[in-house]
Amino acid sequence: MPSPSDEPSSRAAGAFATGCVLVLVLMADVFAGLLVLIVLAVRGLGRMDAGAGQPPSGPPPVDWTPVLGWGVLGVAAGVTGLLFLRGGSRGIGALQLAVGVVLVGAAMSAWP
Repeated sequence: MPSPSDEPSSRAAGAFATGCVLVLVLMADVFAGLLVLIVLAVRGLGRMDAGAGQPPSGPPPVDWTPVLGWGVLGVAAGVTGLLFLRGGSRGIGALQLAVGVVLVGAAMSAWP
C-alpha cells in the first residue's frame, strides 16, 4: 500500500500531464484556425486579380473552400471537446464544444 506522502506527488504529476495535453490541443486548434484563415485569405487575393479588366462570362463557380475549412475545424474542435469532457476536464471541454458550435455556424453561413 502506498504511503500518504506518495499520493500528492502522483496527483501533481497527473495534473501536470493533463495540463500539458490541454495546452498542446489548444495550440493545435489555434494553428489549424490560422491555417484556415491563411488559405481563405490567399484564395480571396487570387480571385481579386483573376478577371481584372474582363467582363464576367457567367456566374462564378461555387467555392466550397470556406464551408469545408470552417466545417472541418468546427468538427475537430467539437470532437476534442467531447474527448475532454469524457476525460474529466469539464471546463475546457465545454469551451471547446462552444468554439466548435461557433465554427460550424460560420461554415453554415458560408454555404453557397
